[in-house]
Amino acid sequence: GEGIVVLASVTDGKVSLNTATEAELMALPGIGEAKARSILAWREQHGGFSQIEDLMKIEGIKDGVFSKIEDYVRVQ
Repeated sequence: GEGIVVLASVTDGKVSLNTATEAELMALPGIGEAKARSILAWREQHGGFSQIEDLMKIEGIKDGVFSKIEDYVRVQ
């Protein structure tokens, strides 16, 4: 069976978009390596996320992906 991965920047089961690592982002439904890297690149470029909806400004993240992960992410 799979081991349970303990994620450092997770609180209340939510991943902080502003502190998450690539591995933590990839643990989200619908987020693979490419999207995780896009999220990290966007975060660096814009100095962080002010709201989770900012994710939809990233190429490759549309309503479908966003709706899968919106309950699992936060910005604080």
